[in-house]
Amino acid sequence: MATGDTHEVYAIRFATRTDRSSRETFLTNTTNFFEETGGEPVQEPIDYYYWVIRNADRTLVVDTGFSPEEARRRNEMWRGTYNPQFFLDPPDALGLLGIDPRAVTDVIVTHLHFDHVGFLNAFPAARFHIQRKEVAHVTGPAMLHDFLKSAYSAADIATFIDLLFAGRVVFHDGDAVLAPGVSLHPLPGHTPGLQGVAVETARGRVLLAGDATHYYANFTNNAPFPIVASVVDTLDSFDRIRRLASSPAHVIPGHDPQVAQRYRSVSDSHPGVVLALHEPEG
Repeated sequence: MATGDTHEVYAIRFATRTDRSSRETFLTNTTNFFEETGGEPVQEPIDYYYWVIRNADRTLVVDTGFSPEEARRRNEMWRGTYNPQFFLDPPDALGLLGIDPRAVTDVIVTHLHFDHVGFLNAFPAARFHIQRKEVAHVTGPAMLHDFLKSAYSAADIATFIDLLFAGRVVFHDGDAVLAPGVSLHPLPGHTPGLQGVAVETARGRVLLAGDATHYYANFTNNAPFPIVASVVDTLDSFDRIRRLASSPAHVIPGHDPQVAQRYRSVSDSHPGVVLALHEPEG
């Protein structure tokens, strides 16, 4: 296991959804994709991840995923258009790395959208690290707009507020060093308070960009994902993503199925679920 300032980093791919179109990936046609396909949309899956950072000194979890029950609720709300396939309940997937969620002491919350914070209560010993602007956003007048609030779950936000009142939320206001070799960085746009996590590994600095870029193609082509609070902030965050990672190959997007194709699966029992991001692509 890594020691000192370097870490192992894992993506946990707990679900996928294939019933979506490539037109749902870009806010505008700012890539050559539609020219290449004759202007017609094609099927484009989306994967759901959360992440683990660990070495001999610490284990950190980044986001917590969401439940099949929440997926069913949204499928009803969205009239049968939302049907992700789950491989494992997100907390159970930690067992593939020998991690007990009850023993985790620190969880980083990239942002509070439903697919990232559905299992906060699965970590009873943890503190939750979040940007101040994200909490202000989800508890303020922006939530009067259906477009902005639709990706949040009121039940999840209530759970988060309970944790806040229990003294288990740590607020960050900008860049912060969480531990040697692990730092937090605001990457607003998708939401005002979204943060990424930079991690020193044996292969260089890996950036868990979260939903600052859902797919590799979003940041490489400067083409924002359609669910966005600020297009200007998103484009500025694309520039910052490039500066924070050792190279574009060290950027880990929040939902791209290519992550499962580029990185080694470490579980024989559940292939394609736990992926080693600290190793070179290939």
